[in-house]
Amino acid sequence: METLGLPQRLKSFFWDYPFAELTWKNDRELIVRRVLTEGSWDAIVWLWKKMGNDALRQWILDKNGKGLSPRQLRFWELMLDLPHRKTNQWVRQAQESPWGKR
Repeated sequence: METLGLPQRLKSFFWDYPFAELTWKNDRELIVRRVLTEGSWDAIVWLWKKMGNDALRQWILDKNGKGLSPRQLRFWELMLDLPHRKTNQWVRQAQESPWGKR
């Protein structure tokens, strides 16, 4: 079942938002970031199919990999052919952040 275009299976990733009010059109940035950083494999596959390789790659490039863990960055580097030097820089930044030092 879909809620305003979002699959019901994504609901648990948006526990802090009124899920019934989220839409791809209005909340795309939130949805992409949350699914990439917190989503299950099923949620990531849904997002990947929805956006496609080019749009997903561009989203990560536009955000300079912010919010993604080093492990997630390495995965997307391989899957989407992200530039190795940029990915290395993003990984270093993620590791040096207060959250990366936990």
